[in-house]
Amino acid sequence: MMTDETIKNDIALQRARDLAEKRREILSMNPENAVDAILDEKHPAAVVHSFPEEDFYFLVHEIGTGDALEILSLASGRQWEYLLDIEVWKRDRLCLKTLTHWLDLLARADAPRLVRWLLEEKTEFIEFYMHKNMDAGIRMHDQDPSDFGDGYFTIDEVFYNRFTDEPSHGEEDIEIRDLFLSNFLERLADQDYEIYQKMMLEFKNFISAEYEEDAFRMRNVRLAEKGFLPFHEAVGIYQPMSVKDLKKKRHKYVSREEVSGDNFVPVPLYPFQGLDEENLFTIALHAVDETVVYEQLQIEFAGLSNQIISADEQTIRSREALSVVVDKASGYLSIGLEILSGGKKGADLVTRMADIIRRYPLSDIFRLGFGRAMKLKWKVQRWQKRCWFERWGLPISFWDEKFTGVLGGLLIPRPMYYDNYETGMLYRDFASLADLHRTDLLLDRVMAMDALLSRMQLPLEIDFDGFFTYKKMLLTLWARDQIGLEDTLEPIPMKDFSNFFQTLWAGQAQSREITDAARHSFLDWLSRRSGVDAATISERAGEGLEEIFREIESEYGAVAQGYLDPKHLHLFRVE
Repeated sequence: MMTDETIKNDIALQRARDLAEKRREILSMNPENAVDAILDEKHPAAVVHSFPEEDFYFLVHEIGTGDALEILSLASGRQWEYLLDIEVWKRDRLCLKTLTHWLDLLARADAPRLVRWLLEEKTEFIEFYMHKNMDAGIRMHDQDPSDFGDGYFTIDEVFYNRFTDEPSHGEEDIEIRDLFLSNFLERLADQDYEIYQKMMLEFKNFISAEYEEDAFRMRNVRLAEKGFLPFHEAVGIYQPMSVKDLKKKRHKYVSREEVSGDNFVPVPLYPFQGLDEENLFTIALHAVDETVVYEQLQIEFAGLSNQIISADEQTIRSREALSVVVDKASGYLSIGLEILSGGKKGADLVTRMADIIRRYPLSDIFRLGFGRAMKLKWKVQRWQKRCWFERWGLPISFWDEKFTGVLGGLLIPRPMYYDNYETGMLYRDFASLADLHRTDLLLDRVMAMDALLSRMQLPLEIDFDGFFTYKKMLLTLWARDQIGLEDTLEPIPMKDFSNFFQTLWAGQAQSREITDAARHSFLDWLSRRSGVDAATISERAGEGLEEIFREIESEYGAVAQGYLDPKHLHLFRVE
Protein backbone atom coordinates (compact mmCIF):
# COMPACT_ATOMS: atom_id res chain seq x y z
CA MET A 1 0.00 0.00 0.00
CA MET A 2 1.37 3.39 -1.03
CA THR A 3 1.75 5.96 1.73
CA ASP A 4 1.16 9.70 1.35
CA GLU A 5 4.92 10.21 1.56
CA THR A 6 5.52 7.75 -1.30
CA ILE A 7 2.87 9.41 -3.46
CA LYS A 8 4.34 12.84 -2.72
CA ASN A 9 7.84 11.58 -3.59
CA ASP A 10 6.65 10.01 -6.86
CA ILE A 11 4.93 13.24 -7.88
CA ALA A 12 8.07 15.27 -7.12
CA LEU A 13 10.25 12.82 -9.04
CA GLN A 14 7.93 12.89 -12.04
CA ARG A 15 8.00 16.69 -12.04
CA ALA A 16 11.79 16.58 -12.00
CA ARG A 17 11.78 14.13 -14.93
CA ASP A 18 9.34 16.34 -16.85
CA LEU A 19 11.53 19.38 -16.27
CA ALA A 20 14.58 17.40 -17.45
CA GLU A 21 12.77 16.56 -20.67
CA LYS A 22 11.74 20.20 -21.09
CA ARG A 23 15.36 21.29 -20.64
CA ARG A 24 16.50 18.78 -23.23
CA GLU A 25 13.94 20.16 -25.66
CA ILE A 26 14.92 23.79 -24.97
CA LEU A 27 18.64 23.13 -25.39
CA SER A 28 18.02 21.59 -28.82
CA MET A 29 16.50 24.89 -30.05
CA ASN A 30 18.26 27.94 -31.43
CA PRO A 31 18.76 30.70 -28.81
CA GLU A 32 15.81 32.87 -29.91
CA ASN A 33 13.35 30.00 -29.81
CA ALA A 34 14.79 28.80 -26.50
CA VAL A 35 13.99 32.15 -24.85
CA ASP A 36 10.45 32.10 -26.24
CA ALA A 37 9.93 28.51 -25.12
CA ILE A 38 10.97 29.34 -21.55
CA LEU A 39 8.86 32.49 -21.30
CA ASP A 40 5.83 30.71 -22.76
CA GLU A 41 5.87 28.14 -19.97
CA LYS A 42 3.21 28.35 -17.27
CA HIS A 43 5.95 28.53 -14.62
CA PRO A 44 9.06 29.87 -16.43
CA ALA A 45 11.01 30.40 -13.21
CA ALA A 46 10.64 26.69 -12.33
CA VAL A 47 12.05 25.76 -15.75
CA VAL A 48 15.02 28.12 -15.37
CA HIS A 49 15.72 26.99 -11.80
CA SER A 50 15.78 23.37 -12.97
CA PHE A 51 18.82 24.01 -15.19
CA PRO A 52 22.11 22.80 -13.70
CA GLU A 53 24.35 25.82 -13.25
CA GLU A 54 26.69 24.66 -16.04
CA ASP A 55 23.84 24.41 -18.56
CA PHE A 56 22.40 27.74 -17.45
CA TYR A 57 25.80 29.37 -17.96
CA PHE A 58 26.08 28.11 -21.55
CA LEU A 59 22.45 28.98 -22.28
CA VAL A 60 23.01 32.61 -21.21
CA HIS A 61 26.10 32.90 -23.40
CA GLU A 62 24.43 31.26 -26.40
CA ILE A 63 21.52 33.68 -26.13
CA GLY A 64 23.95 36.55 -25.57
CA THR A 65 24.37 38.23 -22.20
CA GLY A 66 22.67 41.41 -23.36
CA ASP A 67 19.68 39.51 -24.76
CA ALA A 68 19.34 37.15 -21.80
CA LEU A 69 18.13 39.69 -19.23
CA GLU A 70 14.68 38.09 -18.91
CA ILE A 71 16.31 34.70 -18.32
CA LEU A 72 18.73 36.21 -15.79
CA SER A 73 15.82 37.78 -13.93
CA LEU A 74 14.26 34.31 -13.51
CA ALA A 75 17.48 32.64 -12.36
CA SER A 76 18.09 31.42 -8.83
CA GLY A 77 20.66 32.93 -6.49
CA ARG A 78 22.67 29.75 -6.92
CA GLN A 79 22.79 30.29 -10.70
CA TRP A 80 23.79 33.94 -10.29
CA GLU A 81 26.56 32.89 -7.93
CA TYR A 82 27.86 30.33 -10.44
CA LEU A 83 27.99 32.96 -13.20
CA LEU A 84 30.10 35.21 -10.98
CA ASP A 85 32.30 32.32 -9.84
CA ILE A 86 33.18 31.49 -13.45
CA GLU A 87 33.33 34.96 -14.96
CA VAL A 88 34.82 37.45 -12.53
CA TRP A 89 37.95 35.66 -11.29
CA LYS A 90 41.36 35.77 -12.95
CA ARG A 91 43.33 33.09 -11.17
CA ASP A 92 43.12 34.11 -7.51
CA ARG A 93 42.08 37.74 -8.05
CA LEU A 94 38.73 39.34 -8.70
CA CYS A 95 38.63 41.21 -12.02
CA LEU A 96 36.86 44.49 -11.23
CA LYS A 97 36.16 45.33 -14.86
CA THR A 98 34.37 42.00 -15.46
CA LEU A 99 32.62 42.27 -12.10
CA THR A 100 31.27 45.69 -13.12
CA HIS A 101 29.93 44.20 -16.35
CA TRP A 102 28.08 41.38 -14.56
CA LEU A 103 26.71 43.51 -11.73
CA ASP A 104 25.34 45.88 -14.36
CA LEU A 105 23.73 42.98 -16.24
CA LEU A 106 22.09 41.62 -13.09
CA ALA A 107 20.90 45.11 -12.13
CA ARG A 108 19.29 45.56 -15.54
CA ALA A 109 17.70 42.13 -15.19
CA ASP A 110 16.18 42.74 -11.73
CA ALA A 111 17.65 45.61 -9.70
CA PRO A 112 15.47 45.28 -6.54
CA ARG A 113 16.21 41.58 -6.30
CA LEU A 114 19.93 42.14 -6.87
CA VAL A 115 20.01 44.60 -3.95
CA ARG A 116 18.25 42.08 -1.70
CA TRP A 117 20.55 39.26 -2.80
CA LEU A 118 23.70 41.30 -2.21
CA LEU A 119 22.54 42.38 1.23
CA GLU A 120 21.29 38.99 2.38
CA GLU A 121 23.86 36.64 0.84
CA LYS A 122 26.77 38.70 -0.52
CA THR A 123 27.27 41.57 1.91
CA GLU A 124 31.06 41.30 2.05
CA PHE A 125 31.17 40.84 -1.72
CA ILE A 126 29.48 44.21 -2.41
CA GLU A 127 31.47 45.91 0.37
CA PHE A 128 34.65 44.70 -1.33
CA TYR A 129 33.44 46.19 -4.62
CA MET A 130 32.58 49.49 -2.94
CA HIS A 131 35.95 49.58 -1.18
CA LYS A 132 37.75 49.19 -4.52
CA ASN A 133 35.68 51.80 -6.34
CA MET A 134 34.56 54.43 -3.82
CA ASP A 135 35.75 56.79 -1.16
CA ALA A 136 33.46 58.29 1.48
CA GLY A 137 33.47 60.86 4.23
CA ILE A 138 31.05 61.81 6.98
CA ARG A 139 29.91 65.40 7.22
CA MET A 140 30.06 66.83 10.71
CA HIS A 141 27.22 69.05 11.93
CA ASP A 142 29.32 72.18 11.58
CA GLN A 143 30.97 71.23 8.29
CA ASP A 144 30.22 72.86 4.96
CA PRO A 145 29.54 70.43 2.02
CA SER A 146 32.01 72.34 -0.13
CA ASP A 147 34.77 71.11 2.16
CA PHE A 148 34.61 67.73 0.44
CA GLY A 149 35.70 69.18 -2.87
CA ASP A 150 34.77 68.24 -6.44
CA GLY A 151 33.47 64.80 -7.35
CA TYR A 152 31.65 64.10 -4.09
CA PHE A 153 27.92 63.45 -3.99
CA THR A 154 25.48 62.62 -1.21
CA ILE A 155 22.13 60.92 -0.76
CA ASP A 156 21.37 61.92 2.81
CA GLU A 157 23.55 65.00 3.49
CA VAL A 158 25.56 62.86 5.92
CA PHE A 159 27.69 60.48 3.85
CA TYR A 160 29.55 62.10 0.97
CA ASN A 161 30.84 59.67 -1.66
CA ARG A 162 33.32 59.91 -4.51
CA PHE A 163 34.12 57.33 -7.18
CA THR A 164 37.82 56.55 -7.37
CA ASP A 165 39.96 55.94 -10.42
CA GLU A 166 40.32 52.23 -11.21
CA PRO A 167 43.11 51.41 -13.74
CA SER A 168 41.32 48.34 -15.11
CA HIS A 169 38.25 50.36 -16.09
CA GLY A 170 38.01 52.14 -19.41
CA GLU A 171 35.94 55.28 -19.91
CA GLU A 172 32.81 53.30 -20.79
CA ASP A 173 33.35 50.93 -17.84
CA ILE A 174 33.63 53.89 -15.47
CA GLU A 175 30.29 55.25 -16.65
CA ILE A 176 28.65 51.83 -16.12
CA ARG A 177 30.26 51.49 -12.67
CA ASP A 178 29.24 54.98 -11.55
CA LEU A 179 25.65 54.46 -12.67
CA PHE A 180 25.42 51.03 -11.02
CA LEU A 181 26.81 52.19 -7.67
CA SER A 182 24.71 55.35 -7.66
CA ASN A 183 21.53 53.38 -8.27
CA PHE A 184 22.56 50.71 -5.78
CA LEU A 185 23.17 53.23 -2.99
CA GLU A 186 19.88 55.01 -3.66
CA ARG A 187 17.92 51.75 -3.62
CA LEU A 188 19.75 50.61 -0.50
CA ALA A 189 19.00 53.86 1.34
CA ASP A 190 15.34 53.73 0.30
CA GLN A 191 14.98 50.09 1.25
CA ASP A 192 16.73 50.16 4.64
CA TYR A 193 18.46 53.33 5.72
CA GLU A 194 19.92 51.68 8.83
CA ILE A 195 21.70 49.04 6.73
CA TYR A 196 22.81 51.79 4.35
CA GLN A 197 24.47 53.63 7.22
CA LYS A 198 26.10 50.47 8.51
CA MET A 199 27.49 49.59 5.09
CA MET A 200 28.81 53.11 4.53
CA LEU A 201 30.68 52.92 7.81
CA GLU A 202 32.09 49.45 7.13
CA PHE A 203 33.25 49.50 3.51
CA LYS A 204 35.83 52.26 3.99
CA ASN A 205 37.79 50.14 6.49
CA PHE A 206 37.22 46.89 4.64
CA ILE A 207 40.29 44.56 4.50
CA SER A 208 40.10 43.61 0.83
CA ALA A 209 43.10 41.26 0.67
CA GLU A 210 41.79 39.10 3.50
CA TYR A 211 38.31 38.96 1.99
CA GLU A 212 39.61 38.13 -1.50
CA GLU A 213 41.64 35.23 -0.17
CA ASP A 214 38.68 33.82 1.75
CA ALA A 215 36.25 34.39 -1.15
CA PHE A 216 38.61 32.60 -3.53
CA ARG A 217 38.79 29.61 -1.19
CA MET A 218 34.98 29.40 -0.93
CA ARG A 219 34.62 29.81 -4.68
CA ASN A 220 37.01 26.90 -5.23
CA VAL A 221 34.99 24.75 -2.82
CA ARG A 222 31.78 25.45 -4.77
CA LEU A 223 33.37 24.82 -8.16
CA ALA A 224 35.21 21.70 -6.99
CA GLU A 225 31.83 20.05 -6.47
CA LYS A 226 31.35 20.32 -10.23
CA GLY A 227 34.85 19.20 -11.19
CA PHE A 228 36.40 22.69 -11.47
CA LEU A 229 39.39 22.01 -9.25
CA PRO A 230 42.19 24.53 -8.62
CA PHE A 231 44.81 24.28 -11.36
CA HIS A 232 47.41 22.51 -9.21
CA GLU A 233 44.86 19.79 -8.44
CA ALA A 234 43.07 19.69 -11.80
CA VAL A 235 46.30 19.13 -13.72
CA GLY A 236 46.48 15.69 -12.09
CA ILE A 237 44.05 14.52 -14.78
CA TYR A 238 47.08 14.48 -17.12
CA GLN A 239 49.12 12.19 -14.89
CA PRO A 240 49.47 8.96 -16.91
CA MET A 241 48.15 5.73 -15.43
CA SER A 242 49.02 2.14 -16.35
CA VAL A 243 46.62 -0.78 -16.64
CA LYS A 244 48.36 -2.38 -13.67
CA ASP A 245 47.85 0.67 -11.46
CA LEU A 246 44.23 1.05 -12.55
CA LYS A 247 43.33 -2.53 -11.70
CA LYS A 248 44.89 -2.18 -8.26
CA LYS A 249 42.43 0.55 -7.32
CA ARG A 250 39.11 -0.11 -5.66
CA HIS A 251 36.07 -0.12 -7.89
CA LYS A 252 34.03 3.06 -7.68
CA TYR A 253 30.69 3.12 -5.92
CA VAL A 254 27.67 3.39 -8.22
CA SER A 255 24.22 3.57 -6.67
CA ARG A 256 21.55 1.49 -8.37
CA GLU A 257 18.73 2.74 -6.17
CA GLU A 258 16.08 4.98 -7.69
CA VAL A 259 16.49 8.57 -6.49
CA SER A 260 13.72 10.36 -4.61
CA GLY A 261 12.21 13.68 -5.50
CA ASP A 262 14.22 15.36 -2.73
CA ASN A 263 17.66 14.19 -3.87
CA PHE A 264 17.14 14.24 -7.63
CA VAL A 265 20.23 15.81 -9.21
CA PRO A 266 19.72 17.38 -12.65
CA VAL A 267 22.16 16.05 -15.24
CA PRO A 268 24.14 18.67 -17.22
CA LEU A 269 23.16 18.22 -20.86
CA TYR A 270 25.53 20.47 -22.79
CA PRO A 271 28.55 18.11 -22.63
CA PHE A 272 26.55 15.27 -24.20
CA GLN A 273 25.25 17.25 -27.14
CA GLY A 274 28.79 17.30 -28.55
CA LEU A 275 29.51 13.58 -28.16
CA ASP A 276 30.29 11.67 -31.34
CA GLU A 277 27.77 8.83 -31.64
CA GLU A 278 30.46 6.60 -33.15
CA ASN A 279 32.78 7.21 -30.23
CA LEU A 280 33.51 4.09 -28.16
CA PHE A 281 32.74 5.89 -24.92
CA THR A 282 29.33 6.96 -26.26
CA ILE A 283 28.59 3.41 -27.37
CA ALA A 284 29.55 2.11 -23.92
CA LEU A 285 27.43 4.77 -22.20
CA HIS A 286 24.35 3.92 -24.25
CA ALA A 287 24.85 0.24 -23.42
CA VAL A 288 24.27 0.97 -19.72
CA ASP A 289 20.63 -0.02 -19.30
CA GLU A 290 20.05 1.17 -15.70
CA THR A 291 18.71 4.75 -15.84
CA VAL A 292 20.11 5.65 -12.42
CA VAL A 293 23.61 4.42 -13.31
CA TYR A 294 23.43 6.09 -16.73
CA GLU A 295 22.67 9.47 -15.15
CA GLN A 296 25.48 9.07 -12.61
CA LEU A 297 27.88 8.40 -15.46
CA GLN A 298 26.63 11.51 -17.27
CA ILE A 299 27.28 13.62 -14.18
CA GLU A 300 30.72 12.02 -13.79
CA PHE A 301 31.56 12.80 -17.42
CA ALA A 302 30.48 16.42 -16.98
CA GLY A 303 32.78 16.63 -13.93
CA LEU A 304 35.65 15.15 -15.95
CA SER A 305 35.10 17.74 -18.71
CA ASN A 306 35.11 20.52 -16.12
CA GLN A 307 38.36 19.23 -14.62
CA ILE A 308 39.97 19.29 -18.07
CA ILE A 309 38.78 22.89 -18.52
CA SER A 310 40.44 23.80 -15.21
CA ALA A 311 43.65 21.93 -16.07
CA ASP A 312 43.83 23.67 -19.46
CA GLU A 313 43.10 27.05 -17.80
CA GLN A 314 40.35 27.82 -20.26
CA THR A 315 37.16 29.84 -20.09
CA ILE A 316 34.56 28.03 -22.16
CA ARG A 317 31.49 30.03 -23.13
CA SER A 318 30.20 28.44 -26.33
CA ARG A 319 28.94 25.06 -27.46
CA GLU A 320 31.72 24.92 -30.08
CA ALA A 321 34.49 25.53 -27.54
CA LEU A 322 32.96 22.99 -25.16
CA SER A 323 32.82 20.39 -27.93
CA VAL A 324 36.64 20.50 -28.19
CA VAL A 325 36.88 19.60 -24.49
CA VAL A 326 34.21 16.90 -24.88
CA ASP A 327 36.10 15.43 -27.85
CA LYS A 328 39.29 15.32 -25.80
CA ALA A 329 37.57 13.66 -22.83
CA SER A 330 35.65 11.09 -24.87
CA GLY A 331 38.62 10.43 -27.15
CA TYR A 332 41.00 9.45 -24.36
CA LEU A 333 38.19 7.54 -22.63
CA SER A 334 37.74 5.59 -25.87
CA ILE A 335 41.47 4.82 -26.00
CA GLY A 336 41.35 3.66 -22.39
CA LEU A 337 38.34 1.47 -23.16
CA GLU A 338 40.11 -0.06 -26.16
CA ILE A 339 43.09 -0.91 -23.97
CA LEU A 340 40.96 -2.42 -21.19
CA SER A 341 38.54 -4.30 -23.44
CA GLY A 342 41.22 -6.88 -24.24
CA GLY A 343 40.63 -7.22 -27.97
CA LYS A 344 36.96 -8.22 -27.69
CA LYS A 345 34.72 -7.53 -30.69
CA GLY A 346 31.06 -7.06 -31.53
CA ALA A 347 28.50 -7.42 -28.76
CA ASP A 348 31.15 -8.74 -26.37
CA LEU A 349 33.12 -5.51 -26.81
CA VAL A 350 30.10 -3.30 -26.05
CA THR A 351 29.20 -5.36 -22.96
CA ARG A 352 32.79 -5.29 -21.76
CA MET A 353 33.10 -1.50 -22.22
CA ALA A 354 29.82 -0.83 -20.41
CA ASP A 355 31.08 -2.93 -17.50
CA ILE A 356 34.37 -1.00 -17.46
CA ILE A 357 32.75 2.43 -17.13
CA ARG A 358 30.53 1.11 -14.33
CA ARG A 359 33.56 -0.28 -12.49
CA TYR A 360 36.35 2.29 -12.90
CA PRO A 361 36.33 6.09 -12.42
CA LEU A 362 36.15 7.86 -15.78
CA SER A 363 39.07 10.07 -14.71
CA ASP A 364 41.29 6.98 -14.34
CA ILE A 365 40.22 5.59 -17.72
CA PHE A 366 41.03 9.00 -19.23
CA ARG A 367 44.48 8.97 -17.61
CA LEU A 368 45.11 5.48 -19.00
CA GLY A 369 44.27 6.67 -22.52
CA PHE A 370 46.30 9.86 -22.15
CA GLY A 371 49.22 7.82 -20.84
CA ARG A 372 49.47 6.03 -24.19
CA ALA A 373 49.86 9.37 -25.96
CA MET A 374 52.51 10.40 -23.45
CA LYS A 375 54.48 7.24 -24.25
CA LEU A 376 54.86 8.53 -27.81
CA LYS A 377 55.98 11.91 -26.48
CA TRP A 378 58.58 10.26 -24.25
CA LYS A 379 59.75 8.17 -27.18
CA VAL A 380 60.38 11.34 -29.22
CA GLN A 381 62.14 13.05 -26.34
CA ARG A 382 64.52 10.11 -25.82
CA TRP A 383 65.28 10.01 -29.54
CA GLN A 384 65.73 13.78 -29.70
CA LYS A 385 68.64 13.61 -27.25
CA ARG A 386 70.72 11.43 -29.59
CA CYS A 387 69.33 12.00 -33.10
CA TRP A 388 71.41 13.16 -36.05
CA PHE A 389 69.37 16.19 -37.08
CA GLU A 390 69.54 17.69 -33.56
CA ARG A 391 73.32 17.31 -33.50
CA TRP A 392 73.51 19.35 -36.68
CA GLY A 393 71.17 22.00 -35.26
CA LEU A 394 68.66 21.61 -38.08
CA PRO A 395 65.15 23.03 -37.64
CA ILE A 396 62.20 20.67 -37.23
CA SER A 397 60.94 21.84 -40.64
CA PHE A 398 63.82 19.83 -42.12
CA TRP A 399 61.51 16.80 -41.93
CA ASP A 400 59.03 18.27 -44.43
CA GLU A 401 55.32 18.79 -43.84
CA LYS A 402 54.06 15.39 -42.68
CA PHE A 403 56.98 14.40 -40.45
CA THR A 404 57.23 17.95 -39.08
CA GLY A 405 53.53 17.85 -38.26
CA VAL A 406 53.87 14.55 -36.40
CA LEU A 407 56.92 15.68 -34.43
CA GLY A 408 55.40 19.08 -33.70
CA GLY A 409 52.27 17.46 -32.28
CA LEU A 410 54.29 15.21 -29.98
CA LEU A 411 56.77 17.81 -28.74
CA ILE A 412 54.20 20.19 -27.23
CA PRO A 413 53.47 19.80 -23.48
CA ARG A 414 50.30 17.75 -24.10
CA PRO A 415 50.70 15.71 -27.28
CA MET A 416 48.21 16.02 -30.12
CA TYR A 417 47.44 14.09 -33.29
CA TYR A 418 48.55 15.58 -36.61
CA ASP A 419 45.29 15.46 -38.55
CA ASN A 420 46.40 17.62 -41.50
CA TYR A 421 42.81 18.90 -41.99
CA GLU A 422 41.35 15.47 -42.71
CA THR A 423 38.57 16.35 -40.25
CA GLY A 424 38.95 20.11 -40.64
CA MET A 425 41.77 20.66 -38.13
CA LEU A 426 45.55 20.70 -38.39
CA TYR A 427 45.87 19.17 -34.91
CA ARG A 428 43.34 17.46 -32.69
CA ASP A 429 43.45 15.27 -29.62
CA PHE A 430 44.03 11.54 -30.06
CA ALA A 431 40.70 9.72 -30.29
CA SER A 432 41.59 6.04 -30.85
CA LEU A 433 44.36 3.50 -30.71
CA ALA A 434 44.42 3.72 -34.51
CA ASP A 435 45.51 7.39 -34.20
CA LEU A 436 48.31 6.34 -31.86
CA HIS A 437 49.42 3.44 -34.08
CA ARG A 438 49.44 5.67 -37.18
CA THR A 439 51.51 8.30 -35.40
CA ASP A 440 53.89 5.67 -34.06
CA LEU A 441 54.47 4.26 -37.56
CA LEU A 442 55.27 7.73 -38.92
CA LEU A 443 57.55 8.37 -35.95
CA ASP A 444 59.42 5.12 -36.69
CA ARG A 445 59.85 6.27 -40.28
CA VAL A 446 61.36 9.57 -39.12
CA MET A 447 63.75 7.71 -36.83
CA ALA A 448 64.73 5.25 -39.54
CA MET A 449 65.44 8.10 -41.96
CA ASP A 450 67.44 9.97 -39.32
CA ALA A 451 69.50 6.84 -38.63
CA LEU A 452 70.19 6.44 -42.35
CA LEU A 453 71.23 10.08 -42.74
CA SER A 454 73.57 9.79 -39.76
CA ARG A 455 75.68 7.26 -41.72
CA MET A 456 75.96 9.25 -44.96
CA GLN A 457 78.61 11.94 -44.23
CA LEU A 458 76.49 14.65 -45.81
CA PRO A 459 77.93 18.03 -46.93
CA LEU A 460 75.86 20.36 -44.75
CA GLU A 461 78.39 23.21 -44.37
CA ILE A 462 76.40 25.58 -46.56
CA ASP A 463 73.83 28.35 -46.14
CA PHE A 464 70.48 27.44 -47.61
CA ASP A 465 67.88 29.78 -48.94
CA GLY A 466 64.21 28.92 -48.86
CA PHE A 467 62.61 25.77 -47.43
CA PHE A 468 65.21 23.05 -46.97
CA THR A 469 64.08 19.49 -46.25
CA TYR A 470 65.60 16.02 -46.08
CA LYS A 471 63.85 15.18 -49.37
CA LYS A 472 65.39 18.15 -51.14
CA MET A 473 68.80 17.31 -49.71
CA LEU A 474 68.76 13.62 -50.72
CA LEU A 475 67.27 14.16 -54.17
CA THR A 476 69.69 16.99 -54.98
CA LEU A 477 72.73 14.94 -53.93
CA TRP A 478 71.46 11.89 -55.84
CA ALA A 479 70.77 13.93 -58.98
CA ARG A 480 74.25 15.52 -58.84
CA ASP A 481 75.77 12.05 -58.47
CA GLN A 482 73.85 10.73 -61.49
CA ILE A 483 74.80 13.76 -63.58
CA GLY A 484 78.46 13.50 -62.52
CA LEU A 485 78.67 16.79 -60.65
CA GLU A 486 80.68 17.54 -57.50
CA ASP A 487 79.35 16.09 -54.23
CA THR A 488 77.90 19.31 -52.79
CA LEU A 489 74.49 20.81 -52.24
CA GLU A 490 75.07 23.61 -54.70
CA PRO A 491 72.15 24.17 -57.14
CA ILE A 492 72.15 21.97 -60.26
CA PRO A 493 72.46 23.85 -63.58
CA MET A 494 69.10 23.85 -65.34
CA LYS A 495 70.40 22.24 -68.52
CA ASP A 496 71.95 19.32 -66.62
CA PHE A 497 68.82 18.86 -64.50
CA SER A 498 66.57 18.85 -67.57
CA ASN A 499 68.51 15.94 -69.09
CA PHE A 500 68.48 14.05 -65.77
CA PHE A 501 64.75 14.70 -65.35
CA GLN A 502 63.98 13.06 -68.67
CA THR A 503 65.63 9.81 -67.57
CA LEU A 504 63.28 9.42 -64.60
CA TRP A 505 60.09 8.64 -66.49
CA ALA A 506 58.33 5.74 -68.12
CA GLY A 507 54.99 6.08 -69.88
CA GLN A 508 53.31 8.96 -71.66
CA ALA A 509 51.81 12.34 -70.67
CA GLN A 510 49.48 12.14 -67.63
CA SER A 511 50.26 8.48 -66.89
CA ARG A 512 54.03 8.83 -66.45
CA GLU A 513 55.68 6.98 -63.56
CA ILE A 514 59.18 6.86 -62.09
CA THR A 515 61.05 4.00 -63.71
CA ASP A 516 62.16 0.96 -61.72
CA ALA A 517 65.70 1.73 -62.88
CA ALA A 518 65.53 5.16 -61.23
CA ARG A 519 64.19 3.65 -58.01
CA HIS A 520 66.98 1.06 -57.93
CA SER A 521 69.55 3.73 -58.75
CA PHE A 522 68.42 5.83 -55.80
CA LEU A 523 68.49 2.84 -53.44
CA ASP A 524 71.95 1.79 -54.66
CA TRP A 525 73.22 5.35 -54.17
CA LEU A 526 71.88 5.42 -50.60
CA SER A 527 73.53 2.05 -49.93
CA ARG A 528 76.92 3.18 -51.25
CA ARG A 529 76.72 6.45 -49.39
CA SER A 530 75.65 5.01 -46.03
CA GLY A 531 77.40 1.64 -46.05
CA VAL A 532 74.07 -0.06 -45.31
CA ASP A 533 72.99 -2.82 -47.68
CA ALA A 534 70.01 -2.07 -49.93
CA ALA A 535 67.81 -4.80 -48.41
CA THR A 536 68.17 -3.32 -44.91
CA ILE A 537 67.41 0.18 -46.18
CA SER A 538 64.28 -1.13 -47.92
CA GLU A 539 63.15 -2.88 -44.76
CA ARG A 540 63.69 0.07 -42.43
CA ALA A 541 63.02 3.11 -44.61
CA GLY A 542 61.39 1.68 -47.72
CA GLU A 543 57.94 3.21 -47.18
CA GLY A 544 59.47 6.63 -46.63
CA LEU A 545 61.54 6.35 -49.82
CA GLU A 546 58.53 5.17 -51.79
CA GLU A 547 56.59 8.20 -50.57
CA ILE A 548 59.31 10.46 -51.96
CA PHE A 549 58.86 8.94 -55.41
CA ARG A 550 55.07 9.18 -55.17
CA GLU A 551 55.49 12.88 -54.43
CA ILE A 552 57.79 13.34 -57.44
CA GLU A 553 55.17 11.64 -59.63
CA SER A 554 52.39 13.78 -58.17
CA GLU A 555 54.29 17.05 -58.54
CA TYR A 556 56.09 16.59 -61.85
CA GLY A 557 54.53 13.61 -63.64
CA ALA A 558 52.47 15.81 -65.96
CA VAL A 559 55.18 18.47 -66.49
CA ALA A 560 56.86 18.39 -69.90
CA GLN A 561 60.63 18.80 -69.98
CA GLY A 562 60.38 22.16 -71.72
CA TYR A 563 58.17 23.62 -68.99
CA LEU A 564 60.49 22.99 -66.05
CA ASP A 565 60.90 26.08 -63.84
CA PRO A 566 63.40 26.17 -60.93
CA LYS A 567 60.93 28.25 -58.89
CA HIS A 568 58.54 25.29 -58.78
CA LEU A 569 61.06 22.47 -58.31
CA HIS A 570 60.88 22.42 -54.52
CA LEU A 571 62.12 18.79 -54.31
CA PHE A 572 65.43 19.61 -56.06
CA ARG A 573 67.90 22.49 -55.75
CA VAL A 574 68.15 23.87 -59.29
CA GLU A 575 69.64 27.09 -60.68
